[in-house]
Amino acid sequence: MTRPPLPPFTSETATQKVRAAEDGWNSRDAAEVALAYTVNSEWRNRAEFPKGRDEIEAFLTRKWQREQEYRLIKELWTFSENRIAVRFAYEWHDETGQWFRSYGNENWAFDPDGLMARRFASINDLAIDETARKFLWPLGRRPDNHPGLSDLGL
Repeated sequence: MTRPPLPPFTSETATQKVRAAEDGWNSRDAAEVALAYTVNSEWRNRAEFPKGRDEIEAFLTRKWQREQEYRLIKELWTFSENRIAVRFAYEWHDETGQWFRSYGNENWAFDPDGLMARRFASINDLAIDETARKFLWPLGRRPDNHPGLSDLGL
């Protein structure tokens, strides 16, 4: 199975890879998102260390049950031959209705087939008022005309 675009990355293909990842995560379909990773992919997400597609799928299922109305924007930070670094922000609310904006950085490494073999994420959460939300599109893919992180001053 291949997952284009494939390494080695160019500025254009790295940007495409980042947007594809954003679109997948905004679908909140854990089973489908897990297919973007190698069968033995290694993660660090906050203090959790899922390994392999099954653990990634379980992790994402729990995440999106807790982080309701999840909307994400990713932005390319830098890239090399088979690696990409991104910064991101996402908004969500918990079961009490408290809204958060979570900020972070990710480092990705890909296998030759374009599947992510390693993902390391550092994330911080900021409680926000609902009126401070900036990610207001309907659930799902961010519209092409919606501003990105830099455009939003994030």
